[in-house]
Amino acid sequence: MSVDPRVGAAVAEAHRREWAFVLAATVRVTRGLDLAEECVQDAYAKALVDWATNGVPRNTGAWLTTTARRRALDLLRRQATAARALPLLVGTHTDEGLDPGLEERFDGAAIGDERLRLVFTCCHPTLSRDAQVALTLRLLCGLSTAEVARAFLVSESTMAARITRAKKKITQARIPYRVPAREELPERVASVCEVVHLLFTTGHAAPAGAELIRRDLVERALDLARMLRALLPGNADVTGLLALILLTDARRDARLDAHGQLVLLAEQDRVRWDHDAITEGVALVREALRSRPPGRFALMAAIAAVHDEADSWATTDWHEIVGLYDLLVALWPSPVVALNRAVAVGFAHGPTAGLDALAPLTTEPQLAGYSYLAAARAEFLARLGRTHDARTAYEEALLLTENTVERGYLTRRLDQLHA
Repeated sequence: MSVDPRVGAAVAEAHRREWAFVLAATVRVTRGLDLAEECVQDAYAKALVDWATNGVPRNTGAWLTTTARRRALDLLRRQATAARALPLLVGTHTDEGLDPGLEERFDGAAIGDERLRLVFTCCHPTLSRDAQVALTLRLLCGLSTAEVARAFLVSESTMAARITRAKKKITQARIPYRVPAREELPERVASVCEVVHLLFTTGHAAPAGAELIRRDLVERALDLARMLRALLPGNADVTGLLALILLTDARRDARLDAHGQLVLLAEQDRVRWDHDAITEGVALVREALRSRPPGRFALMAAIAAVHDEADSWATTDWHEIVGLYDLLVALWPSPVVALNRAVAVGFAHGPTAGLDALAPLTTEPQLAGYSYLAAARAEFLARLGRTHDARTAYEEALLLTENTVERGYLTRRLDQLHA
């Protein structure tokens, strides 16, 4: 069956924008994640047919939610026996335990935001950290299993098994579908911060597709970070996370040129940066750094602040950035952080030092399919005049890159070396 391109585009946009709302609202009917997902997927499939005949509705989210919930009710009526056997995911009083004082600090839409309920459900402490993040990215954002796997640098089959186990754990443990009571929030916030950060990074540099930036994911991460900041205004991790998102996303408009081609930080027009966001982010960084010792997100935000406050690429204080990365690596050992530190070393001390710092990472299993490692090596090799080796590294990066905009940049760099 052929699909009207306009309808297909409308459904795709609704998937990006409305998936979390539709799924979370449907969960409250089905009382189970798998059935809710099935009903929501059916609703999107039905939209392809219905919208082609009756036109795209003005409120696509409402149409999809109504369709998914009707489908869920229909299935539950037909399978009454099975429905009675399902462990409850949602209690009769879904807001039980919610601090009533929060109602005064949020409007009705904010405190009732189904996305936030779904985040805390998926980030329940009975789940492992990786499962919490993966499940929330899958359910809250509607990312495919392959996209979540790329965010974690693991295989798709590994991620599929992880998500399935997490869903079963939620059902078996009867994890409630609600925002936790205030006394529970601190222990849950680290997991939620991890979720929101990965959500942002997936949108900031989309792992695949024709767009470099998935604005819907970036904006959703920013919304969630602001919600968390309102819930826990004194939490340094939440403050640092919001600062990091603001300071990184402030450069969004300068990351592509008029032709949609990637513009690296060194060549960006800093006038196009969002200086209001930078001002807000810097203030939040200073607040987050007052906590001792500084947390992971505060340090990452501080690195972003050094970039954003520099008048130009040439005046960037790379030695300070390396020092901040040293603190970050000690606090949060990660192959990706080590890679970013190695790149900073190359800019602070020269391309040879950068290659030396990158060398140990070439045998790191988690970076085996990570294109940025090969691209970083290629840049330093090119600066040293080692053209043949640089070409090989760029070709390796191309093999590992599925984002069209990034592939275009790497191809242009290869062409320049051939020239």
